[in-house]
Amino acid sequence: MEKALINTKFEYLKIQALNTWITTDNEPLIIAGPCGAETREQVLETAKTLSQIPVIQLFRAGIWKPRTRPNSFEGVGEQGLWWLKEVKEKYNFKTTVEVANAHHAELAMKHGVDVLWIGARTTVNPFSVQEIADAIKGVDIPVMIKNPIHADLQLWIGAIERINNAGITKLAAVHRGFHFFGKSKYRNKPMWELMIELKTLLPELPVICDPSHISGKRELIHNVAQKALNLGVNGLMIESHIDPSKALSDAEQQLQPNDLKELLAILQFPKTISTNAEFANKLNSFRAMIDEIDDELINLLKKRISVIEDIGIYKKEHNITVFQLERWQEILRTRSQLAEKLGLSRHHIEKLCQLLHEESIRVQNEVMNKKTV
Repeated sequence: MEKALINTKFEYLKIQALNTWITTDNEPLIIAGPCGAETREQVLETAKTLSQIPVIQLFRAGIWKPRTRPNSFEGVGEQGLWWLKEVKEKYNFKTTVEVANAHHAELAMKHGVDVLWIGARTTVNPFSVQEIADAIKGVDIPVMIKNPIHADLQLWIGAIERINNAGITKLAAVHRGFHFFGKSKYRNKPMWELMIELKTLLPELPVICDPSHISGKRELIHNVAQKALNLGVNGLMIESHIDPSKALSDAEQQLQPNDLKELLAILQFPKTISTNAEFANKLNSFRAMIDEIDDELINLLKKRISVIEDIGIYKKEHNITVFQLERWQEILRTRSQLAEKLGLSRHHIEKLCQLLHEESIRVQNEVMNKKTV
C-alpha cells in the first residue's frame, strides 16, 4: 500500500470552500443522477423525479463511460450534453459529468456543464490528468477528482495538484473506494483510512463520498453512506435511475429516485463541531483520559523495544535467525484469542500485532547488523 504521507505539507495548494462554488447552506452536498445518460427520456424523467427532493443540488450523468472491455455501453457521447442542458433549463439543476480527456472537458464546458469530475480510471494516468488541466487552464470551473482505482494516495494528491496548478481552486475529492483482490461484500474496498489521511493532509479540501461505487449493491448503500457521514465527509454522490432494472450500466448499485428520497430521509447528518459548552467539557474530559492511556501505551512500547533489543543481542550471540515462524504464529493466536475474550476486534488486534512484529524484525535486524567493536 502507498507509503504514508502524514508529515507532508501541502499549504501551497489554493482551495476554495465548497459553499463558494455551489449553493449549499448546510453540508453535505448531495449529488445524484444516473450512472449513464442512456436516452433523453431516461435522463429527463430521472431529473424530474429527483427535482422533487430539495436536498439534491447537483445532477450527475455519465456521458462517456470508460469500460473494461469493448462492446459494452460506453455512453452516448456529445448528444447527452444536450439532454443535460434541458435538465438545467427545466429543473434548475446544476450539472456534472465525467471527463476522461481534454476533448471531453472542452465539449462539456461548451455545453454549459457546471462541474467536471475526473474518474478513477483517469486519475491513475498523470498524462490524461495533465491534458485535462491544460484544457481548463484559465477557466473558472469546479472539478471533482475521484481516487485512483488502486490505493495510491500520492497519485490521488498528484491529480489534485495538477488541476490546482492550472488555476482551478474550486476542488473536491471523491472517495469511491479501491480495487482489490479477494472476497468482499463491497465492489470497491472503502479503505477509510486513506480518506482520513487525505483529509488530514488537505484539511481545506472538500471530500465527497460515492457510496454507490463502494457498495456495488443498492442494499449496502445506506451503511456506507452513513459511515462516510459519521467520518465527516462534505457530500455524497449517489447514482439514481428512473428504472434501475433497465439500466445499461451498474444496474445493481442504482437507486430508484423514490428509494433515494427514503434513504436521504433516514440518514443521520452529524455535525463536525458543537457549540454546547457541556458537551465540549465532557468531550475534553474523555480526551484527557485517552491522552493518559496513550502516554502509558507509548511508555510500554518503549519497554517492549528494550526487550526486543535484548532478544536481538541474544540471538546474535547464538547465531539464531531473527524471524521465528512458530513464535510469530503463537503471538497471533494467543493475542487474537485474548482480544476475543475481552470483546475486542480480532482483526484490529491482528493488525496491531503485525505492526509490532514488523518493528520487532527491524530492530533485531539492526542489532544483528551492528558490528562488534
